[in-house]
Amino acid sequence: MRKQSLLSLLYAMEGKKILLAQQESPNRGFSDRECEWIRAVTGELPAIRGLDFIHDDYDGVVERARRWNDRGGIVTICWHTGLEGSTYPASKDENPDWKKLFTSGTMENGLLYSRWDRAASALEKLQEADIPVLWRPFHEFDGQWFWWGKAGAEAFRTLWRMMYDHFEKVHGLKNLIWVLGYSGEIKPGWELDPDLFSAVGSDTYNGETAHRQAYQRLKQMYPGKLLCFHECGLIPPPDAFFDEGCPWSWIMPWHGNYLMNNHPARIMEAYHDERMIPLSRLPEF
Repeated sequence: MRKQSLLSLLYAMEGKKILLAQQESPNRGFSDRECEWIRAVTGELPAIRGLDFIHDDYDGVVERARRWNDRGGIVTICWHTGLEGSTYPASKDENPDWKKLFTSGTMENGLLYSRWDRAASALEKLQEADIPVLWRPFHEFDGQWFWWGKAGAEAFRTLWRMMYDHFEKVHGLKNLIWVLGYSGEIKPGWELDPDLFSAVGSDTYNGETAHRQAYQRLKQMYPGKLLCFHECGLIPPPDAFFDEGCPWSWIMPWHGNYLMNNHPARIMEAYHDERMIPLSRLPEF
């Protein structure tokens, strides 16, 4: 499977190159806006396209993931969802009864697995096409502003294990590269079993930063794992990542104004530095 080829590529580039990623807009009809802006500014496209199953957009995400894969790119998918709702507010405002959530036969448990089955079915379509996915569920869990982090670390560890087992064992998904996504704080006590993910990252929107402290902390916490700066706003100069000793495997600005508040000259600098890899310089995998 190409999943192993992608993992081999990521490890071969580790510490030497940084893949450029970009989260797309979740608004229907505007999903290409960020990539079009980047291409207008730089003449290039990102190596990794970030998608989101938000709004139950399973079919749309599968279609765009296939198109991106056909261009030779890498796909990463996150998921803003509630149990009852599928919107960004639902992912933040819902607060389920966790005892019932973990109890088979309850309404809450049924809603959980129903949503997971729909996402897994979409991911199965990508597996059938041999498309690997950097799968980043439950992001910023330790920030505890999304429902999946509100019950604390131990409940979250149970939730992650449940999804991992359901996707890998029940649905037989073998095309996923699991990405554990901390908030910028990386709270102590939120460590997970390293056998349950291949990459780990942190995000921050705190100015133009290479996010060095997070890189060093995650490297110490999870030696041997791929490290990613999976969400950011402003991008620092490429030298910052290498001079400060934090050459993330990939960096990904968020969509909309988070990307477009970057000065075009900074985007041009990132996309034309030989250490930073856009789609045109991404090796086959």
